Amino acid sequence: MRPLSFRLALFALLCACVLPAAAQTRPADLQPIPEPPPPPAGLADPALEPQVTIKKRGEDKVEEYRMNGKLYMIKVTPPHGTPYYLVDPKGDGGFVRQDIGGEKSLSVPMWVIHSF
Repeated sequence: MRPLSFRLALFALLCACVLPAAAQTRPADLQPIPEPPPPPAGLADPALEPQVTIKKRGEDKVEEYRMNGKLYMIKVTPPHGTPYYLVDPKGDGGFVRQDIGGEKSLSVPMWVIHSF
């Protein structure tokens, strides 16, 4: 009688050999997916899409987003580090920095539950 660890190793080896071969079998009656229909004529309005201008400032890549000619967001991508956004939340030209996935973009609500 062989030990249990040998049986498990043999089973794992057989699965490693058989499962990739079984995963490659495809049904013979596959059909190509048809092309999606075009969007309705009223939905594709080029005036609703933002205008994006890409510039290089020093080593940073700067993308300016405009809607109806008004600058509302700037994405700054430094060569080393994570990109961040400068957003105009009120529309008055005062930009606020928003990091992508960083600690600064996380706003945790804090309430006093109990005080001693």
